Amino acid sequence: MPAQMKGISLIVGLGNIGSEYDGTRHNAGFMFADELASRSHAYFSEEKKFSAYVTRVELDHHDVWLMKPTTYMNRSGTAVQALAQYYHIEPEEILVVHDELDLLPGCMKLKQGGGNAGHNGLKDITQKLATPNFWRLRIGTGHPRTLGLRIQVVDFVLGKPTPEQMQSISSCITAGIDCMADLADGNFQAAQRKIAPFGKHPDEAAK
Repeated sequence: MPAQMKGISLIVGLGNIGSEYDGTRHNAGFMFADELASRSHAYFSEEKKFSAYVTRVELDHHDVWLMKPTTYMNRSGTAVQALAQYYHIEPEEILVVHDELDLLPGCMKLKQGGGNAGHNGLKDITQKLATPNFWRLRIGTGHPRTLGLRIQVVDFVLGKPTPEQMQSISSCITAGIDCMADLADGNFQAAQRKIAPFGKHPDEAAK
């Protein structure tokens, strides 16, 4: 019988601090973290030694750290490394929640390891942890090209979704949070089964 996998001990929501970034596509990870904290009746406090807003949430009787880095996106790894090192959390016990250009709004995927697809937050975390072997929950925002928009990618990710897109993103956040207890318990297959239906947009699946 294979050994039980360690569960997730740290959930990191990626985003940029500052009111001008609230509700933007690049802050999908912050949105997720805020909703998870709200559901858990938990409150963030700023921990300067970790360069992050931090709280604890209880998931299936497991106490899990929840973090929002205050470093801005391209230095997210500084915060993740600081807390993980302090509490002896292995990369395999870390879940990073982030926006994903390659998935349409309403889609998300759960995976461990892999590349960063140009995402500066993932790139910095990989560099600081010296491994890509952490878990990622990829929340789709769409790409300006696939959405038929003539806009630069940087302006797109720092822009706000349409109300319809935001509703789709929020649906993913809700469904993703429902899988967090499985992840804390180390039941990654159960979490992946629950998230699998969100792997393709209904319009794509119909093709």
